Amino acid sequence: MATDNSELNQLDCSLNDEKVTIEVVYGVPHKQKILTLILAAGSTVEQAILASGVIDLFPEIDLKVNKVGIWNKAAKLSEVVNDLDRIEVYRPLIADPKDVRKRRAEKAKLEGRADKTTGGRVNPLRVDSNK
Repeated sequence: MATDNSELNQLDCSLNDEKVTIEVVYGVPHKQKILTLILAAGSTVEQAILASGVIDLFPEIDLKVNKVGIWNKAAKLSEVVNDLDRIEVYRPLIADPKDVRKRRAEKAKLEGRADKTTGGRVNPLRVDSNK
């Protein structure tokens, strides 16, 4: 059975021309961007971010500092992107979430919105023997 070389060349070219469509997402409170682009298959997260131009739009992005993810799961810059991936560049945290939660609970206790013993919400039906 003879194989035509032109068919093999077409198959080979189509494999080399594989593309993936991805989104690169970043936002600050007053401005968000979702950039859609088409890249060659086998591109990395870092290549996608650089190709998107999001760093030009948001110069505060430093890939050595900012963490990245794909569909809300942490990813490495060297990870290869798949078709229809959504690459997210995360901003650094301003405050530690545990400290914020602790301060909010203390404030609720002081304002009487939380039970001083359990830390939970005040039960209006509970009869307090101290009163």
